[in-house]
Amino acid sequence: MLAALPANARHDDESGIQIENPVEAAVLFPIVLRESGTTVLLTQRTAHLRDHAGQISFPGGRAESGDLSPMHTALREAEEEIGLSSAHVEVIGTLPEYLTVTGYRITPVVALLTPPFSLHPDPSEVAEVFEVPLAFLMNPENHQRRSREVQGEVRSFYAMPYGRHFIWGATAGIIVSLARALAR
Repeated sequence: MLAALPANARHDDESGIQIENPVEAAVLFPIVLRESGTTVLLTQRTAHLRDHAGQISFPGGRAESGDLSPMHTALREAEEEIGLSSAHVEVIGTLPEYLTVTGYRITPVVALLTPPFSLHPDPSEVAEVFEVPLAFLMNPENHQRRSREVQGEVRSFYAMPYGRHFIWGATAGIIVSLARALAR
């Protein structure tokens, strides 16, 4: 069982970036407690979205003025994107904020989900909802370090290929952040 995580102690990021006035955002890091084994629920974004189209992500998004905290943002976004009722969510803590090269400061909100629960993905935002074994994601042997050139600059990022899914960027970085927190 996972213990409650400490509040944001530091920032993680994609390569030491500095962003002025980042967009505040939060994601739900949903750990599903299945009898067959613990998994992590992820989504694949639809291909037509303006930001991060087709990428694997956690449910979440930018904070709105009515959100009281990152937890409220993450829970609201999870309900909007995948129809996950907060009644099925037990928040256990947050991970360090994650700064992205696209200008977001993301607060990962870690939560436990105990089945049964039903999901109703919004087809305008979510192409697919799927689960990956937590053990696979926490295994450092599956944390690949990759880089690519973007606009003349080399960017480094984590990647975790899993079956037909390519988990990378902020999502993979946040997963690595949890793996490091649990290893301490």
